[in-house]
Amino acid sequence: MIETHELTKQFHDFLAVDSVNLSVEAGQILAILGQNGAGKTTTVRMLTALLSPTRGWARVAGFDVVKNGHDVRSSVGVLTEQHGLYMRMTAVEYLDFFGQVYNLAPEARKLRSDNLLEYFGLAEAAKRRIGEYSKGMRQKLALARAMMHDPGVLLLDEPTSAMDPESARLVRDEIARLKSSQRTIVICSHNLTEVEALADQIAIIYRGKILIQGSLDELKKSVLGAPEYEVRFSGEWDSSAATLPSGVEMLSRTATSFRVRVENPQEANPQILKNLSAAPVMAFQEEPRTLEQVYLNVMAEAKGGENVH
Repeated sequence: MIETHELTKQFHDFLAVDSVNLSVEAGQILAILGQNGAGKTTTVRMLTALLSPTRGWARVAGFDVVKNGHDVRSSVGVLTEQHGLYMRMTAVEYLDFFGQVYNLAPEARKLRSDNLLEYFGLAEAAKRRIGEYSKGMRQKLALARAMMHDPGVLLLDEPTSAMDPESARLVRDEIARLKSSQRTIVICSHNLTEVEALADQIAIIYRGKILIQGSLDELKKSVLGAPEYEVRFSGEWDSSAATLPSGVEMLSRTATSFRVRVENPQEANPQILKNLSAAPVMAFQEEPRTLEQVYLNVMAEAKGGENVH
């Protein structure tokens, strides 16, 4: 649904996006992470055919962003950081206007608008002017607008910013539901917990260039190494019972616990537990490793600093 090759955008002497290669299948969510000014928004604008690439190419829903710009814009729903809400309109008028832009029939516009306003909890405020809405309400209305024409591709820039926890959860659930209906979704976000919960693929961008991309598990293994596990006992244990299979490294041990690094957990962990069958094992758990750790390490290396653990 989204494919780019050496996608590049240069503004005079400033290289905003540098040779970005992406491939996102139907039903997948890609999260793009990076600092402000890293090139996320410029990449999204090229994917929506609002900016032409300086070099390279991109296809969205099978359409070339340069040759078939109108088809691309008809196939995507976009939530930008600046929503472009018309403050003197009511929510009903606003969604109806964009339904007309997308050539929806009057009956389809009303049905789609009513459903979206109800879903996002805006039905009671549907006839109030948007200028009276809170930041969270405006965010939900902007997302409803992006979904008005039922697009196959959604490009979302900070989709839950300014939302209360309940509303943010509603939007996250909706994003997950849309993914299951074979939509392709690209999220630009600073909310790493949200990205961990939603994304199938993650790309970290710095100064216009993608530093690393892959699934969360792939990034953890690539950046942080093999996973680590802690075994805790209900009392003292006989360390001679800790016969470790191949690919397992002992990192530390105490009288009531030990910690290991495991290259292939699917094969090694059952063997570790089998070898400890006579020991008073109370817990066997993976040491938590987060996307935040991955992100900070990647960014530290990019900036030439020390790894952040």
